[in-house]
Amino acid sequence: MTTYHCELAWLGGTEAEPDVVLEIGDDGTFLSVTTSGPTGGATFLPGLTLPGLANAHSHAFHRALRSRTHAGTGDFWSWREQMYALAARLTPESYLELARATFAEMVQSGITCVGEFHYLHHAEGGVGYTDENAMGDSLIEAARQAGLRLTLLDTCYLQGGITAELSEIQRRFSDGDALSWATRVSALDPVDTDRVRLGAAIHSVRAVDPASMAIVAAWAADRGAPLHAHVSEQPAENAACIEAYGCTPTELLARRGVLGDRFTAVHATHVTPHDVELLGAARASVCLCPTTERDLADGIGPARALRAGGAGLTLGTDSHAVIDLFEEMRAVELDERLASGDRGIHRPVDLLTAATAAGHASLGWPEAGRLATGAPADFVTIGLDSVRTAGSPPSAAVAAAVFAAGATDVRRVVVAGEVIVEDGHHVRLDVAGELSRTISRLTDR
Repeated sequence: MTTYHCELAWLGGTEAEPDVVLEIGDDGTFLSVTTSGPTGGATFLPGLTLPGLANAHSHAFHRALRSRTHAGTGDFWSWREQMYALAARLTPESYLELARATFAEMVQSGITCVGEFHYLHHAEGGVGYTDENAMGDSLIEAARQAGLRLTLLDTCYLQGGITAELSEIQRRFSDGDALSWATRVSALDPVDTDRVRLGAAIHSVRAVDPASMAIVAAWAADRGAPLHAHVSEQPAENAACIEAYGCTPTELLARRGVLGDRFTAVHATHVTPHDVELLGAARASVCLCPTTERDLADGIGPARALRAGGAGLTLGTDSHAVIDLFEEMRAVELDERLASGDRGIHRPVDLLTAATAAGHASLGWPEAGRLATGAPADFVTIGLDSVRTAGSPPSAAVAAAVFAAGATDVRRVVVAGEVIVEDGHHVRLDVAGELSRTISRLTDR
């Protein structure tokens, strides 16, 4: 048994609790979580200890675009061409290296579980690798080496736009039809099922036809697996869907049996009031990715309306313009302040829940994301003595975490009882060095 004494810990309330003791068993779960005060032999954790953070939406390979695309002009669609050019260069070997470094950066920032929205399946021209899941296997191995939990959201991608042919690079994403997608993903066999779970994704209404959506939804339902989809990220997506099908993307997904409490709509930036009602009635989740949405000029989603309507909110770093879930948390509130003129729309405790328990549940880990007896022993401790957080009283520690702290304030990260980050550094990998070397090789600079 390993025992930690937390100076402060967030147990789900509006304020942090002092002198929380965490006892961790050999199976990597919490044997007990108590407020009994200091105990002999415990490792003291100064600062604020939180449940591990869940990054509910990631495209790992986009990390190589950071700083190379952000100063450019244009919009989402012009950025997408730069992203495609990078995707064309990846192999299972280089993807393993890049994803490992990206996932390690996530852990170093306090993320202990990631949902990888994985659509880069095949070799050039859409030719399958000898191991048809070679790219997915690379992601699974990357997560293992980086030390975090993974939900691999294997993504169905069949067309280049509504009724449009696939482009050359998009052929790498496609299995040809939904039944072939289901056959391939069913062959995935993660060895470490304690750290890896499988889910499904419909890339978007642009990339998957209605009949195929139903097949993907049925595959996920048969396995009780999470199901995600990009939804209404761009006004052009809504317009194309209405022209082709006479309804919005959310309405189309509802008609094909996709919505439900295992479903997560990613972005939902341009949903209508009726879409909000549908998502709420289904008890679906919505994954907001504010740093990506503002980087790509996508817009500000109606987070307040979605939460009020019954949808759960989760958070993702998506294109990894930055990897900092603390920034994503406060961005939900601060961006909506700009759009609405109101303050205090989302409480700090609600934003922390989005980044922890809600995010884990949307990725198929309902037992995780909380400091509680029997839960996986995944947690992160942030310093309250940095130039960003110093001066915050214990009663304001939760607010400090959401509105002041950042990834660089992470001091320790534990996953399944194992220390992965100590004193702010990954114990296995030179993260900055790996990122620099890997991205330089991919971009030739």
